[in-house]
Amino acid sequence: MRVAIAGAGNVGRSIAAELVENGHQVLLVEQRRSMLKPERVPEAEWMLADACELESLQQAALETCDVTVAATGDDKVNLVVSLLAKTEFAVPRVVARVNRAENEWLFNQEWGVDVSVSKPRLLAALVEEAVSVGDLVRLMTFRQSQANLVEFTLAANNPLVGSTVDDLQLPGDAALVAILRGARVIAPTPADTLEAKDELVFVCNEEAEDTIRTVLGR
Repeated sequence: MRVAIAGAGNVGRSIAAELVENGHQVLLVEQRRSMLKPERVPEAEWMLADACELESLQQAALETCDVTVAATGDDKVNLVVSLLAKTEFAVPRVVARVNRAENEWLFNQEWGVDVSVSKPRLLAALVEEAVSVGDLVRLMTFRQSQANLVEFTLAANNPLVGSTVDDLQLPGDAALVAILRGARVIAPTPADTLEAKDELVFVCNEEAEDTIRTVLGR
């Protein structure tokens, strides 16, 4: 997979290093010469250019990329990069970093964004996930489908403890995709028994969340 990343700051370089390690081809596009540090991710391609300029993206052959990541620290730049990647180069998947929570509503398909990653929202969700037992916590939203990734930790006194996955009467627009049990990640089957402190991970639409709360006894 070929991935173009706009922004070679700490975030962009970290993403690049992870993708390279996983065997992907990565291009980092950065307009500030001081941020060009090829020695940090030597396996990646590096390009000194303004990712908001159409000519720069043409030189980067963005149309050959499977994914574009707008990872700069400026939301305006990330929106422009996303829009150009989707509308001018038909990049199949565009992921954008949201730096300021009040701008999150802009990062949608109209701006070419398939998936947005909001640092404030993600941090808040991780805090909730770490301390919440017996509450449904939304971890992230998949912009293209408008589905949510949500998590629920079973308290010891939850009546579902000891029942099976098959006993969960989930709505049609919801699916249990994983059970996190200690260090284990379990792909659920109907016969799996639910245990206290299990973290149940669901994908569902927003309307189904209330039904899931009811099913889980909240």
